[in-house]
Amino acid sequence: MTAPARSLTKRPAWEALSVHHKKVKGLHLRDLFSADPKRGERLTAEATGLFLDYSKNRVTDETLKLLVQLAEESAVRERINAMFRGEKINVTEDRAVLHVALRAPANATIVVDGKDIVPEVHAVLDKMAGFAHRVRSGEWKGHSGKRIKNVINIGIGGSDLGPVMAYEALRHYSERSMIFRFVSNVDGIDFVEATRDFDPAETLFVVSSKTFTTLETMTNAQSARDWSLRGLGGDVKAVAKHFVAVSTNAEKVSAFGIDTANMFGFWDWVGGRYSMDSAIGLSTMIAIGPENFRAMLGGFHEMDEHFRSAPFENNLPVLMGLLSVWYANFFGAQTVAVLPYENYLKRFPAYLQQLTMESNGKHVTLDGKSVRYDTGPIYWGEPGTNGQHSFYQLIHQGTRLIPCDFIAFAQALTPLGHHHDMLLANVFAQTEALAFGKTPEQVKAEGTAAALVPHRVFKGNRPSNTILAERLTPETLGKLVALYEHSVFTQGAIWGVNSFDQWGVELGKALAQRIIPELESKTESELDHDSSTNNLIRRYRKMKGSA
Repeated sequence: MTAPARSLTKRPAWEALSVHHKKVKGLHLRDLFSADPKRGERLTAEATGLFLDYSKNRVTDETLKLLVQLAEESAVRERINAMFRGEKINVTEDRAVLHVALRAPANATIVVDGKDIVPEVHAVLDKMAGFAHRVRSGEWKGHSGKRIKNVINIGIGGSDLGPVMAYEALRHYSERSMIFRFVSNVDGIDFVEATRDFDPAETLFVVSSKTFTTLETMTNAQSARDWSLRGLGGDVKAVAKHFVAVSTNAEKVSAFGIDTANMFGFWDWVGGRYSMDSAIGLSTMIAIGPENFRAMLGGFHEMDEHFRSAPFENNLPVLMGLLSVWYANFFGAQTVAVLPYENYLKRFPAYLQQLTMESNGKHVTLDGKSVRYDTGPIYWGEPGTNGQHSFYQLIHQGTRLIPCDFIAFAQALTPLGHHHDMLLANVFAQTEALAFGKTPEQVKAEGTAAALVPHRVFKGNRPSNTILAERLTPETLGKLVALYEHSVFTQGAIWGVNSFDQWGVELGKALAQRIIPELESKTESELDHDSSTNNLIRRYRKMKGSA
C-alpha cells in the first residue's frame, strides 16, 4: 500500500490548517476556557477504561474538524484496515505489520501469505506459559538440582526495553521470591553488576535475539555462558538447564548449548519495538505469571479494537496522533514530554523513545521522496513528582513549546497515608499551571516587588493531555502501550512514512564491525577512515596499551 497520490502539504485539510493556524496561534487557553465554560467536560474521550482530557490543548472545534479531515484525506482508515488485514505495509522490507496478531483471541483469523497465523501465536503463548509455570513452581531445576531464583534477560533494543519496562510497571504483580534483571549494554559493567551477587546454580538466562547473531546480545550471552560454566564445574550440559532462547535460528541456538525444545520463536511481521507481547516477553511472563500476561494481552486487544473501529472524533490514539502532528508541523514543537505520575512506570518514557523515534524518525516517504516537513518529534520524560524539581522549569517558563502527556491512576497499588492524594493533586495542579499560568497582575496582587514581577510571571498556554485510569493493572499497561503504538501509527500514516523499518540503526553497526578488529589487533593496522576516526582509534590503542 502506498501513500495517497497528493503530497501532504497540498491536501486541502493541510492547506486549511495552515490558514487556520495563523488565526488561532495567538489564542490563549485562558480565553478558550472563558468563552466555553463546558470545554473541560466537552473535549474529553473515554474508551477501554482510559479517560483522555485533551481540553488543555491549543485547539478549537474547527482545529479538531480539520485535523480529522486531514486523517481522512491521508487515508489513515485505509491504512489501519490494511494493517489488520495483514497486508505488507512495511514496503521497504516487504513485510506485514501484525503486532496486533500477538494479542488476538484464539478464535480470530488473520491471514498472511495464505496462512492463518493466530494458531501459531497461541501455540507459542501456550509453550511460554508451560515453561513459566515450571520455573515459577520450582519444577524446573538448575544443573545442580537447585531451584531457579534469578532470571536475567539478555537482549537489546525492543528485546530489552519492552521486557524491562513491563517488569518495572508490573512489579507489584511479580513473583517476589525471584529476582529479575536485564542486561543489554555491551559495556561489561552491565553484565558484571547484574551477576555480581548471584549464584550461577540458581540463575536462568533468557537470551533474546531473532537471528542469534546480534552483536551486543551474543557478546553478553557468551559472557553469561562462561560465567555459568565457571560456577557450575565446567560441564557444558549445564547450559541447557540455565539458558533458554527467544530466537528463530535453531542451528545457532543448539550450537550454543541450548535445548531447542526451550527455544521460543516469533515472526518477521513483529518489529522489535512492537514485540514485548511476543515471546520476547518470556521474562515478563515468568515474573507476573501466565494469567497476568494474558490479561495484559487482553488490554492490548481492547485498544486495538477501539483503534480499528471508533470514529476518528472519539478515537483515543487518533486524537493523540493528530495533536502531535498539529504541534510538530504547525507550531514547530520538536519534543513531547511523557510524565507518568506512577513510579512503577518509571521506564515507560524510555520505552516510548524507541517506539516513537525509531518508528517515525524518517526523512523520506513511502515512495522514497524527501519529506518537506518535520517528522518524528523527540519523546522524553520522567515520573512525577521528581520531574517537577528538575526540568519542569523549562516547560513552564522556557522559550520552547513542549506538549505534555500526563498519566495518572485513581487508585494506588501501594496505599500509604495521603501520598496518593498528594500525587494526584500535583498532576492536576501542573496541567492547570501549564495551561493558565500567572499574569503580571496576579503576581503584583501578591505584593511582589516590581523588579521581581517578570521573573514570577507564567505565560501559560502550554498544552497537555491528561490520561486517567482507575488502577495500573496488566490490562491497563497493555492498553497504554497500544494507545501509543497506534498514535505513532496515525502520525506515520499522515506523514506518509514507513513506521516499521529502521535502516537508520544499520550504518553505525556495520562500521563498528569494521572497527572492532582494528582496536583488537596486536599490531597496528593501516586505517582507512576519516582523520578524526583514525586519530581516535590510534589514541584508544595507545591509552589501553596496544600500541
